[in-house]
Amino acid sequence: MKQILLSFCLLFILACAKQPYQLSKSQQSFYSSIATHCGKSYAGKVIFPADGKDPFAGQPLTMHVSTCSDTTIRIPFHVGKDKSRTWVLAKTEEGLQLKHDHRHEDGTPDEVTMYGGMALASESNLEQRFPADAFTAQLLPAAATNEWTLALSPDGKTFSYILKRDNQLRFRADFDLTRPL
Repeated sequence: MKQILLSFCLLFILACAKQPYQLSKSQQSFYSSIATHCGKSYAGKVIFPADGKDPFAGQPLTMHVSTCSDTTIRIPFHVGKDKSRTWVLAKTEEGLQLKHDHRHEDGTPDEVTMYGGMALASESNLEQRFPADAFTAQLLPAAATNEWTLALSPDGKTFSYILKRDNQLRFRADFDLTRPL
């Protein structure tokens, strides 16, 4: 009897243990695809705007899929020597979330940080779109209509980070996944 009671208690504890948030099938597939790159870094380049007027143009771009867990993937994004940006993909109760974590050199948060949004419902395993959330709209009113897209090419060779504002393309960087650094 004691053994049965202990077994029941163990099953109850396991059943009540906090499980990672469940994503839609396409969000989970996308998350898992990004996680396969954990520990790797890739070079990128500005695709848009092509006129060279973007502050990132001509600078080396590097993404580092550095930290991966069941609930969070952190991707530091370096522009030249500037290492202040990290994309944070997280599983939440609402679904897949993208946030932009900006830090000073000493590691303290920038006053403009943790903006982003929740992934829209999608059937795509290759692309997730994240419209700006209410926090972003309050923090950066001009970014209230922002939509970020993270995308993997169908052949798996390219990762794209895309920003639209007012439904107009504002920025795109592509990273070559065939050549880890």
